[in-house]
Amino acid sequence: MSGRFFDDWTIGDRIDHPIRRTVTETDNLLFSTMTHNPQPLHIDAEAAKASEFGQILVNGTFTFSLMVGLSVGETTLGTLVANLGYDELVMPAPVFLGDTLRATSEVTGLRTSKSRPGAGLVTFRHEALNQRGEVVCRCLRTALVKKRG
Repeated sequence: MSGRFFDDWTIGDRIDHPIRRTVTETDNLLFSTMTHNPQPLHIDAEAAKASEFGQILVNGTFTFSLMVGLSVGETTLGTLVANLGYDELVMPAPVFLGDTLRATSEVTGLRTSKSRPGAGLVTFRHEALNQRGEVVCRCLRTALVKKRG
């Protein structure tokens, strides 16, 4: 277990997550078809070529999911009770096949749970950045995390 307990966090804690991931055509195609998203920009190379992007655009919900997944190891792995919500989700730059993404997390809020004395709420600001350092996705995630003991 590498996630942290509620008691281990302070506001302003920042993590540059070590795992990076290069997005492949298979990732994008499988995610789009598994989630029944027939958007031609994601699955039709000819339609994507004719768009303003000139190439396949990676499914934004895949980008979001990958960003959160890259953060789990150092934030909530083994300590999570539940994710309570995601807020302020933005995708300020596109992701293309072959882009390599990395994630950062910063703690922006902490409060003890009123209904669960053995847990607390941690709010993380997650960001995904591509190989050029451009932010491609950002959100706030509120997680209910176990306290020590």
